[in-house]
Amino acid sequence: MIVPITGNVTYTITLDPTVWIFDDRKILLDEAFDLDSEKEAEKDSLEKAADRFSQEVYQQNLKPPINKSNKTISRNEGQKFLENSYVMPIATFLGYAEIKENADHVTLETANGEERIPLETLKASYLLFAKDGKPLKEDGPVHLFYSDGSNQENPIKGIQKIIVE
Repeated sequence: MIVPITGNVTYTITLDPTVWIFDDRKILLDEAFDLDSEKEAEKDSLEKAADRFSQEVYQQNLKPPINKSNKTISRNEGQKFLENSYVMPIATFLGYAEIKENADHVTLETANGEERIPLETLKASYLLFAKDGKPLKEDGPVHLFYSDGSNQENPIKGIQKIIVE
């Protein structure tokens, strides 16, 4: 259930979509292609990042250190996680891998072969990692949706490895 990002990168990284359900960067699939929701989600994301930064600064000044993951999940939030489908923007992870300047394409190794797409298309794409609150076991671990929604009916399924070229 992991997806390595390898190839023309400074750091080979491994994505673990099974833990993304608790990640604040996830987006509801239903809202991923709605531009207004995307702008609102970006604003919320920036506000959450600012709050996390403030909390980190505050916690660093406390003695003794406290648990940094002290956010609890309410029962309603937990139930919501188990009912909805979610996507994760892949751009952040590509930043962690530090793609080299001469890279321009990506090969997606899937259970059914390979798919080659432009790097810029991948940077603006989403990875579906949970459908109806459950990991994608049969044709997963992730599906790729283009940000423009052009492949909503036919995403790239069964992605097992991302090779930057």
